[in-house]
Amino acid sequence: MKKIEVVAAIIKKDDFYLIAQRLKGEFAGLWEFPGGKLEEGETPVQALKREIKEEMDIEIYNVQYFETIQYEYPTFHLNMACYFCEIRKEPSYLYDHAAIRWFHINEETIKSIHWVPADALVIEKLMKTYVRNSIH
Repeated sequence: MKKIEVVAAIIKKDDFYLIAQRLKGEFAGLWEFPGGKLEEGETPVQALKREIKEEMDIEIYNVQYFETIQYEYPTFHLNMACYFCEIRKEPSYLYDHAAIRWFHINEETIKSIHWVPADALVIEKLMKTYVRNSIH
């Protein structure tokens, strides 16, 4: 089975996270963390910075590894390295997305969003981390 390596940006501002709605393709209309495929010779962080600049015309900083998600789609295996990061300005345009929104991590909000399947796993991990850190 084909294996695809991608990176995703978990952009946090205060207690809110930035997500983007897919514009086209199999997952059009579904929500995801922005990012994309690695190009040959790139590190994951280089790829993430390039993808976010290309897709939203913003620079990311304070990039910190969070988790790698493995997901089996019917025709390929996805390996998605997820990174927390911050931005200094709002996205000025969207290249591959129909819309963006900021959301707060809580079960009601999360259940109201239609996620790209692999990104739903990221949300599960974030929920566990958020709840665990909120208790302490």
